[in-house]
Amino acid sequence: MPINLSKGQKIDLTKTNPGLSKITVGLGWDTNKYDGGGEFDLDVSVFCTNGAGKVASDKDFIFFNNPQNENGSVIHSGDNRTGAGDGDDEQIKVDLQSVPATTEKIAFTITIYEADTRNQNFGQVSNAYVRIVNDATNEELIRFDLGEDFSIETGVVVGELYRHGAEWKFSAIGSGYRDGLAGLVRDYGLQA
Repeated sequence: MPINLSKGQKIDLTKTNPGLSKITVGLGWDTNKYDGGGEFDLDVSVFCTNGAGKVASDKDFIFFNNPQNENGSVIHSGDNRTGAGDGDDEQIKVDLQSVPATTEKIAFTITIYEADTRNQNFGQVSNAYVRIVNDATNEELIRFDLGEDFSIETGVVVGELYRHGAEWKFSAIGSGYRDGLAGLVRDYGLQA
């Protein structure tokens, strides 16, 4: 039975699951009926940051066109352009023991592709969640349902894995961005 988190809650991941090393971070969502006629494409992006929350280079910004960090310890499974069907829409594989020591946080975000052009926002998205699965046992350890707190936002920081001494923890963030991917990229220290 997974532990269900609330916004702002933090939880030990490796301390309460000794030996945990390889995980899948699954993110999923549904889109409400949309009468604009355009596709509704949500994208997961990952920022591998230092303790100050900044990436060292473009290689630490993982998304469908840059599917892994430099040493392959964080890997994006690929772009799901429709979000159709049950289960995870996009997944990130993380080998916790191989994450470079310079990476202190791994932030998971969801943005809407071409949101401004298509006049789309997270008010039209429902059932968004993130979950962490132990790859060795296929057991779902943690789940965070984002709820319906967003209206005009086009990007969301869902949560982050972070180091606490020798252990990894997870923080359920659920923070919206009105300027989507451009705002996230800027705030995590890259040029938009």
